Amino acid sequence: MNAERKRPEADAIRAELRSLADPARAVISSRFFKTGPGDYGERDRFLGVSTPAIRKLAKARIHAASKEVQALLRSEYHEERLAALLILVEQYRRGDASRRKAVRNLYLGSTSYINSWDLVDVTAPHIVGGYAFEEHSPVPTELALSPNLWERRIAIVATHYFIRRGDSSETFRIAGLLLRDSEDLIHKAVGWMLREAGKHCSLKTECRFLDAHAARMPRTMLRYAVERFPDRLRLKYLNRK
Repeated sequence: MNAERKRPEADAIRAELRSLADPARAVISSRFFKTGPGDYGERDRFLGVSTPAIRKLAKARIHAASKEVQALLRSEYHEERLAALLILVEQYRRGDASRRKAVRNLYLGSTSYINSWDLVDVTAPHIVGGYAFEEHSPVPTELALSPNLWERRIAIVATHYFIRRGDSSETFRIAGLLLRDSEDLIHKAVGWMLREAGKHCSLKTECRFLDAHAARMPRTMLRYAVERFPDRLRLKYLNRK
């Protein structure tokens, strides 16, 4: 225990992750997250640690200093970056206003390392969406207009926080900015958030959005958006393509 306290906490977390590593899981993860040449996860590396185990670790390491979290965020290993981000989520949830602002700023200053759909999806609503909602401010438009795929995904997925609180206005605003996006991972994320907006807020409002935009939406985006519609209504929109 004394030896662990003397070394940087980032190193202690790395050691703990390696003690949980499963080489067989790492191989499966490498395939699942498409790490081949030219794929979105190219050059990403995996230890083979389950997400529940990483969540447990993050809760135990909630007091890690920002510099230690940043060191993990720069890792070539997916699970180390996920651990860092989940620590930030825990710090945001339990922090005061000053700490929440610091976490949000650290997060937005580290988007080059938040470079996979799962890293975005389990963190952006809590930190980016949560901060915007609590401050009565919009999700940063510059994220939706960014050339960085992952920043654009952060923008739309962050609106899930608003949806869960009965407000779909940010979802429709950001979705409108991403209608012409060329990336499949954005099509899926926008369609997902539109579907959630219809489910948790107002189906009529989602339909109004689709009435205006369905004909020019990418097919995947539209398909995700209407996935849970009654058959007749779903086919009505799908036939517009």
